[in-house]
Amino acid sequence: MDIIKSILYFILAGLCEIGGGYLIWLWLREGKGVLYAVAGAIILIIYGIIPTFQPASFGRVYAAYGGVFIALSILWGWGVDKVAPDKFDIIGGIVALLGVLIIMYWPRG
Repeated sequence: MDIIKSILYFILAGLCEIGGGYLIWLWLREGKGVLYAVAGAIILIIYGIIPTFQPASFGRVYAAYGGVFIALSILWGWGVDKVAPDKFDIIGGIVALLGVLIIMYWPRG
């Protein structure tokens, strides 16, 4: 159950970071209103809080989170920007997620 909670925290943090960053992107690059920036900033603050619920140390959590971010960014690009991942995106995402599994969940003696 702890692994499932940990994975959910990673996914939630990733959605907050990507979503918050995307709102900032829309404000600066697409000329959306300042409320996009404010909402993005608030979501990014929430993103900074979520990883503190992970059971591992800061360095390990953020190293592993990088792999989750890679995979979620590929999915975000596909779902939101309508840019389908190619085979190299998929391979890279799988490799990144394997790194997450090793860093966070590999049994340690």
